[in-house]
Amino acid sequence: MRFSSLFKLKVWKNWFLQSPMAVVLPDKTHIKMRFKLKMGKKLNLENPQTFNEKLQWLKLYDRKPIYTTMVDKVAVRDYITKTIGEEYLIPCLGVWDSPDDIDFDLLPEQFVLKCNHNSGLGMCICKDKSKLNIEKIKKGLKKGLAQNYYLYGREWPYKNVKPRIIAEQYMEDSSGGLIDYKFFCFNGTVDCVMVCIDRHINDPKFYFFDSNWKLKRLNIRGKEAPENFTLPMPECMPRMFALAKELAKSHSFVRVDLYECNGKIYFGELTFFPDSGFDNKLLWETDKYFGDALILPIKEKKI
Repeated sequence: MRFSSLFKLKVWKNWFLQSPMAVVLPDKTHIKMRFKLKMGKKLNLENPQTFNEKLQWLKLYDRKPIYTTMVDKVAVRDYITKTIGEEYLIPCLGVWDSPDDIDFDLLPEQFVLKCNHNSGLGMCICKDKSKLNIEKIKKGLKKGLAQNYYLYGREWPYKNVKPRIIAEQYMEDSSGGLIDYKFFCFNGTVDCVMVCIDRHINDPKFYFFDSNWKLKRLNIRGKEAPENFTLPMPECMPRMFALAKELAKSHSFVRVDLYECNGKIYFGELTFFPDSGFDNKLLWETDKYFGDALILPIKEKKI
């Protein structure tokens, strides 16, 4: 592509991402335009084949009301309690509508503050309350509460979530971090788990394993791993696969995020659209592999 064409594409992309017009576009139009800009190709909604394409289809045509509860970090706690049990929840320290309602004196020395309706904006991971800039934290939380997370990628489940703030107990294992296990579940079956390590030292690494703890070479790091590469498998891993399967039941796709901390399993979150279905860094063969695994339901109506 010539430099002039690349420049025009960049200008167009920036305009689309920042323009008020993008906000008022119908969901299907917005999704098609963003997919073209992010993925560099036209979105096939009539006969989607890849994982990214099928996630866009699910945004438009699979809109179960329960999804709003499942993505709400506050409301999902009741859902988890009823589905797999309260013992898998990270202890909740409080829920507020505004950061001005938080009495920081009542919070422990370590805690996590986050919004219930988005993915990271406004989050505070406090390891030492004595060093906390409370006004800065409140400012960040107000930005998070004001974010309309649905508008970015038109992930319908977030559209009607009431923005709130939740405080949870700070968690870490003996390494000083917390390993994240993300289970990719297709039509009620758990295909694999993505193990996320070294995030606490800002050097994240990701590896995929199946239920037999055999490496699945679904990303660059996995493809380049030596023969017989593995990571330590928690003793509770079979139970984690079983819990993920229970939470994935009756859903075309959901990623179930769990933690293992000192031998105990904790629930993280449920994700219906990883990277909002615009993951242009996903290996082509993995995009196709996950796409083949995801069997779409029958479309009942058009949006």
